[in-house]
Amino acid sequence: METTHFGYQEVPVQEKTGRVADVFHSVANRYDLMNDLMSGGLHRLWKRLAIAQCNARPGQTLLDVASGTGDLAAALARKVGKSGHVIMTDINESMLARGRERLLNQGLVGNVFYVLANAEELPFPSHSFDCVTIAFGLRNVTQQEKALQSMYRVLKPGGKALILEFSRMTLPWLQKLYDLYSFNIIPKLGEWVTQDRKSYDYLVESIRMHPDQETLKGMMEKAGFEDVDYHNLTGGIVALHHGYKY
Repeated sequence: METTHFGYQEVPVQEKTGRVADVFHSVANRYDLMNDLMSGGLHRLWKRLAIAQCNARPGQTLLDVASGTGDLAAALARKVGKSGHVIMTDINESMLARGRERLLNQGLVGNVFYVLANAEELPFPSHSFDCVTIAFGLRNVTQQEKALQSMYRVLKPGGKALILEFSRMTLPWLQKLYDLYSFNIIPKLGEWVTQDRKSYDYLVESIRMHPDQETLKGMMEKAGFEDVDYHNLTGGIVALHHGYKY
């Protein structure tokens, strides 16, 4: 039986999607608060940099994959304006519903659409989007290679993909402190805020199991992307990868 990792556990491939779904069903209502607490608000800066790299313009059509509660989708919707469109997708209905509620509360209507979809099989025609983004979602995908191929397929020629994800630190002297914080403080925060320590144990472990910067760059190139590169943020805690479809 083929297996894959769920955090540090090895599980059958067909079980991972359901297990990840349970994690995000559990934390959806407190997800935004936990992001602020865990990162000290830095996730907002990281996402702002990703949005700037998208170079979104009025009238464009953009896709935000694994959109969660919609931080990127909201900012991109403002940039494309009423003449553009942003499609916000997630495999988890609880997260997508929470994102839709947030965007509606911000008055973002008419140019944002919500689609329940698996990143591995995006249900859109080929060559549809000017830019495809995914922020902190790729590491939760069971078959990441398929997701990258799917993102490449739906991009227009000349389009750009952006992947914002946790990665590997480039400052060895900070690694021990980062590990101490990750494995001891974050799960306790999760237990306190969401009454769900196990989900945050998984999220910390999933970061360690995610491919490093160069490995992900190679995966993007194998999927067809060209001019692939990345920028390390906050000492490599996070990396922003980009690639083009020509």
